[in-house]
Amino acid sequence: MSMHVLNLAILSLIFSAMPALLVADEDTKGSAVAQLQRIQLSPDGKHFVRAGSNERFFVWGFNYDHDADGRLLEDYWHDEWETVAEDFREMKDLGANVVRIHLQVAAFLEAADKPNDKSLRQLARLVKLAEETGLYLDLTGLGCYHKQDVPEWYDALDEAGRWQAQAVFWEAVAATCAGSGAVFCYDLMNEPILAGKDKETDWLAGAFGGKHFVQRITLDLASRTREQVAAAWVEKLVTAIRKHDEQTLITVGAIPWVLTFPKAQPLFYSEAVAKHLDFVSIHVYPRKGEVDKAIAAIKTFQIGKPIVIEETFPLHCGQEEFEQFVEGSRKDVDGYIGFYWGKTIKEYDNPDAGFAGALMRGWLEYFRERAPETSGGTK
Repeated sequence: MSMHVLNLAILSLIFSAMPALLVADEDTKGSAVAQLQRIQLSPDGKHFVRAGSNERFFVWGFNYDHDADGRLLEDYWHDEWETVAEDFREMKDLGANVVRIHLQVAAFLEAADKPNDKSLRQLARLVKLAEETGLYLDLTGLGCYHKQDVPEWYDALDEAGRWQAQAVFWEAVAATCAGSGAVFCYDLMNEPILAGKDKETDWLAGAFGGKHFVQRITLDLASRTREQVAAAWVEKLVTAIRKHDEQTLITVGAIPWVLTFPKAQPLFYSEAVAKHLDFVSIHVYPRKGEVDKAIAAIKTFQIGKPIVIEETFPLHCGQEEFEQFVEGSRKDVDGYIGFYWGKTIKEYDNPDAGFAGALMRGWLEYFRERAPETSGGTK
């Protein structure tokens, strides 16, 4: 299950100079190190710890993917910065320690080989905001959520050209963010998929609520195995990031297809692909009467690396079953990331909010109540 389903139901909805030019000043970077210790893997590689102390770190956060009106962050973060800053403070007050941000190709690339400096400067500002509020960032990239915004030149690229443009994207982002302990991870893409036996003609999967959250990394397997394609793509982007940032964790937000196809095996967390990634990120929405099935699906991703449920929400089950899901999977995972769209619990607590508002209010209340306990007191 993926984020687009949640949106539809509830909303009815060059590089070498970049660190000096775009990242916050030296005083800010110094304070960031003091305030937020970088998150890294434990010595055995199975959990997250804070650098320097080896204190266990458990992810408890929000996807901040759009506002209540469905606008993507880049649609308003230049003109309404105080709204972003206020939302970060609200998420912190609710007990979050991680915020997942979704960066769009259209905002960060002016051409296949030309990053957008204005957006990179705003990203640096966001990193500084995270440092100031004590929140870590899960930076998910290469979004094409609004198809109408996707540049024609980008869609016209062949596979090699598209991958190279994606590498330019990630090299620019990494150059901007390297040095800040506030960046928890780079998520290469939200829910990437591959072509099947037949060739595809569109890089994006179908629209849901006017947004495209699922994207293909190839239109044609061309006699290659799925593992070969996925491994080559991941390795290329990881290499681009590591040119500037050798420390920040890297992952890919994947759909657990085993929930749909019982015999499906993980692709991005198969041995050939996962060796390039630091931890597992999967998106799980437990269904009514199938909590045990969702918990069992998580176990198929146990490969000796931390597992983060990067998207989850009581969408297809009640709050009680959702809590059973969290309780039942807690021993197998190192974090959960839900959703926050810029409205507080109080704002949802009114008769006009309707069913969607009641659902969000219940979720946020649960999130706040469990934050100190589930996140290890990192509120």
